[in-house]
Amino acid sequence: MLRFAMLVLACAGILSSAHADETLRVGSKRFTESYILGEILTQTAARTGPAEHKQGLGNTAIVLGALRSGAIDVYPEYLGTIDLEILKNAQPTSLDAMRAALRPLGLGVAVPLGFSNGYALAVRGDASVRRLSDLAAHPEIKIGLSHEFLGRADGWPGLARRYGLAQQPRGLDHGIAYEALAQRQVDAIDIYSTDAKIRQYGLRVLDDDKQYFPRYDAVLLYRLDVPQRFPQAWRAIEKLEGAIKADDMIAMNAAAELDGQPFPAVARAWLSHDTQATTRDGLFAKTFGNGFTNLARQHLLLVVLAVLLGCLAGIPLGIVAALVPRLRQAVLAVAGVLQTVPSLALLAILIPLLGRIGTVPALVALSAYALLPIVRNTCTGLLQVPSGLRTAALALGLTRRQSLVEVELPLAMPTILAGVKTAAVMSVGTATIAAFIGAGGFGERITTGLALNDNDMLLAGAIPAALLALLTQAGFEVCERLLARRRYSD
Repeated sequence: MLRFAMLVLACAGILSSAHADETLRVGSKRFTESYILGEILTQTAARTGPAEHKQGLGNTAIVLGALRSGAIDVYPEYLGTIDLEILKNAQPTSLDAMRAALRPLGLGVAVPLGFSNGYALAVRGDASVRRLSDLAAHPEIKIGLSHEFLGRADGWPGLARRYGLAQQPRGLDHGIAYEALAQRQVDAIDIYSTDAKIRQYGLRVLDDDKQYFPRYDAVLLYRLDVPQRFPQAWRAIEKLEGAIKADDMIAMNAAAELDGQPFPAVARAWLSHDTQATTRDGLFAKTFGNGFTNLARQHLLLVVLAVLLGCLAGIPLGIVAALVPRLRQAVLAVAGVLQTVPSLALLAILIPLLGRIGTVPALVALSAYALLPIVRNTCTGLLQVPSGLRTAALALGLTRRQSLVEVELPLAMPTILAGVKTAAVMSVGTATIAAFIGAGGFGERITTGLALNDNDMLLAGAIPAALLALLTQAGFEVCERLLARRRYSD
């Protein structure tokens, strides 16, 4: 079983790292501008050789872990984030100081892209506040902030101290914050200065009158060996220095968020200086177009391999829990604890541990989440086998192992299969998180929909995942009926 599990993981590793050595891998975070910049870098590099975009890799911690592990080679970042969030400097430092601090990590910063995209707080246009310092006099103002901004060194904690703010902000995904503000569920949100929706929603950006926020010039954070490994691609990327103006970035963000243009099309239009708008796809086209077959294959592969690995580990653990009473609570407790670990936290931990992003860490996480129902149902099924049958099997001359394999496990099979069914259906839904670390699947559309606040794109990912879960459940129910019919016929 162990050898088979290792073979499955090896196959997954081959699938996730195919052509890795000769392909420049570009990463991006999970917000519109990062998606677009990632596409610009990828398409620029692709003119000289193979390049791949690992898009929407969660927050700074995840994409930085991917960069340091070598899972990606370069991604767009901002000087303020590098200085205060990555290097943990208490105050802004010079570019040379940042380069010196990054060098021992095997990283470098280069190619200023030509615009700055700083953090700011915004309110509705009819609000009475105009400066960040005004918030201190209005504790009734409800603030909604992105989860990353809430925890950043240059985010809410420092901002609250600088301005003496007493509000307790709510955590909101950046993609839905504008809608929450428009519907008056919150009164202030964090924004990026190049957000296209500032104009669309008629928002007022609060003046940073105490100069809290540092500059966030867009740059590239890269592995130091990239210029040597991909000399032609790097020379092409260097030509982007100073090429993207703030108005260009706002227009590209608007094309994606307001006009519904795909990120690759937005990047391609800017690179070719073609400003002609493309037609916005409807729900049907978004669901069954845009690589549906490939996403379905990736999602199904993740689910099947995760459940197989879960069975390989979970069924033996369930047998141990049933046959060794003193270990039962410990085994069930460990399986239960694994399922309580937040999915994104587990993925963020696995990236540096495994030294990669994509299929392998996603499989490890999904297998861990599949363990509990398989272990618990295996243990329960074996414990429900009447003790008289075990005694009869032993009296007939069967060994303890033969009794387990030929009598007890077949009798417990319906309960075990029910646990596997639960694990499989859960895995279909949980597999959507794989998109946060570049493993693909229908979660790619969900993360894109969140970034764009595009309900059609969200549904284009959620509907196929839900249908796959229903088909999975139906398939297992057919297997259960066949198993029951066979038992009765025997």
